[in-house]
Amino acid sequence: MKTISDTPLSAAFVMTALLVAFPIHRAAAFHAGGVGECSGCHSSHSAGANNPFLLVSGDPSSTCLMCHMQAGETAPNAHHVATDESDMPSGSPPVQLTPGGDFGWLKKNYKWNAADGGPGGQSAGERHGHNIVAAVYGFAADTTLTAAPGGAYPAAGLSCTSCHDPHGRYRRLADGTIQSKGSPVVDSGSYKTSPDPTETTAVGVYRMLGGKGYSRPGASETFNFDPPAAVAPPDYNRSESGSDTRVAYGGGMSEWCTNCHGAYTGNRNAPGHPAGSLVKMTPRAVSNYNAYVSSGNVTGTSSTAYTSLVPFEMGTSDYALLKKAASTDGSMKAGPDTNSNVMCVSCHRAHASAWDQAARWNMKSEFILYNGDYPGADRTDLPLRMSQGRTKTETRRAYHERPPIAFASYQRTLCNKCHTMD
Repeated sequence: MKTISDTPLSAAFVMTALLVAFPIHRAAAFHAGGVGECSGCHSSHSAGANNPFLLVSGDPSSTCLMCHMQAGETAPNAHHVATDESDMPSGSPPVQLTPGGDFGWLKKNYKWNAADGGPGGQSAGERHGHNIVAAVYGFAADTTLTAAPGGAYPAAGLSCTSCHDPHGRYRRLADGTIQSKGSPVVDSGSYKTSPDPTETTAVGVYRMLGGKGYSRPGASETFNFDPPAAVAPPDYNRSESGSDTRVAYGGGMSEWCTNCHGAYTGNRNAPGHPAGSLVKMTPRAVSNYNAYVSSGNVTGTSSTAYTSLVPFEMGTSDYALLKKAASTDGSMKAGPDTNSNVMCVSCHRAHASAWDQAARWNMKSEFILYNGDYPGADRTDLPLRMSQGRTKTETRRAYHERPPIAFASYQRTLCNKCHTMD
């Protein structure tokens, strides 16, 4: 005898029930910092050789995207992290504007021809971020990098649950420690509006990330580092056309990234750019960041220096300070000091971006802005290598809808924010 959960409608039925019980305007409602209702992700009648976890969709990431992606959207929406392919035809960008970026960029492939004396090139979608495997929604493993750069985690096993613990076991206690068991998780700990833990209650860790001892599907090793100290404003998925979305990063982000990218250990002797809590910004870098406004303009002050295109860690685990700094209204724009440090997500988005290596800005072009406007394949007054196949609309979306006036008329790389060269 068949039940509802034996039919193809079971997932839709579950989703309808969840949306009634947990309206989508509150991002933390289903998880609330910890495990959600079991039937939201699992069905007791979905067993099989290809579904050992009894998931209501085909694989872990596809199960996540049942709630975290929705077709037909035209504007950023709360907890959604990906745009459906049908909503971003050629020349149109993904919709979501979370600080981590939109996984939809993984499906945007660009090529440009040699012209104006410049070389041709390509920017494959799989180079734009973390290639989660979500077969139901057309997301596939990276075909070029078969393992995490600087580590051994297999690309074929990369899913949302490679980073995020779907059962929300990791929690922050009143003394600031992170544990995988103990006081009950009463709510998310990710937001400016989140409650503080008490002597008898805990809150979830930032974005339900896995912590020490977390075992990821498809990998034999476990995490060595706990999630970072960080706080996001509740309205984090938004256009930054008028003001920045400031996620207050306190410390530990780069260390957490080394759970998969272990070669980038966060010290000055490691390969690549120094990053991490042990590598504080030099006085010169602090001075450069605070003075830099745009190309040719170094008249800024520390009180108004912050930009979410180059965020930094504040060097603190004081959640009162972090909650004060997390904002979207432009009221908290203080730049770094010598307690601050660069982190992996100072230059990269955690999910995906319009640019190779999930960069926050185009690091493969000499100009971000040219003659007062964004480059685009639909412009005829500049070399094709500057637009790199993107339209102006796509390029502006890549910068989270900042108006051209936010930059210099001939804006160069944002590496200059810390390493001023003009």
